[in-house]
Amino acid sequence: MYQLYYSPSTASMAPHILLEELAVPYELVLTDTATGSHKKAEYLALNPNGTIPTLLDRGQVIFETAAICLHLVDSHPEKNLFPAPGSLKRAEAYKWLIWLSATLQSTLVVYFYPERWASGEQNAADVKRHAQQKAQGLLEQMDKHLASHCSPWFLGEEFSLIDIYAMMLCRWTRHFDDKKARDYPFIALWVQKVLARPAVQKVMDYDGLVKPYV
Repeated sequence: MYQLYYSPSTASMAPHILLEELAVPYELVLTDTATGSHKKAEYLALNPNGTIPTLLDRGQVIFETAAICLHLVDSHPEKNLFPAPGSLKRAEAYKWLIWLSATLQSTLVVYFYPERWASGEQNAADVKRHAQQKAQGLLEQMDKHLASHCSPWFLGEEFSLIDIYAMMLCRWTRHFDDKKARDYPFIALWVQKVLARPAVQKVMDYDGLVKPYV
C-alpha cells in the first residue's frame, strides 16, 4: 500500500488524484502545512526539503511531485495514464510534465513566496507582480496549445497525468489580481472536463475545498 504525505490544496493534490484514478490501495498521512507539520523533525527525516508531498512505496521514499507522479504511472502502465516508454507521445508527455513542474510551478512558487527572493515589502510586492505576469504568459502558452487541437485532453484523445498536473497548477492562479487560468477560453473549456471526473471530485470533497475550484 502506498503512503502519501499530503496537505489539502498543496502540490499533493496531483498524486492524490492520480492514486484515485489508478484505483490502487493507498493511505493518506496528513502533514498540515498550516500548522508547520512539514517542518518537524519526523517529517524532515523523510523529506529533508520540508516540502509536500512525499510518497512511501515499500520502504522507498520519493519526493518531488513530478517524480512521485511518474513513479505511479510507470508502476501501473495498464491504466494508460501516460504514453508508452520510447514513444514520441511519451517524449511529448515528458516535455509538458517538466514544463509544468520546472517552469509554471516554479514561477507560481515565486508568486506565493516572494519574500524568499527579495528583502522588504515593496521589493517582495514587485517580485510577486512580475511572477504573476510571467505565469500569465505561461497560461497563454497553455491556452494556445489546447487551441491547437480539437481533442478533449491536454495530450490528445487520452486523459493523462498531464491533465491532472496542469489542472492543479491552474487552480493555484485563482487569486490572481486579473487574468486567472479560468479566464483563458480554451483552458476554461478543458479544465471543466478535468474537474468533472469522479476522482477529481472525490479529492476536492475529501480536502473540503469549495467552488470555484479553479
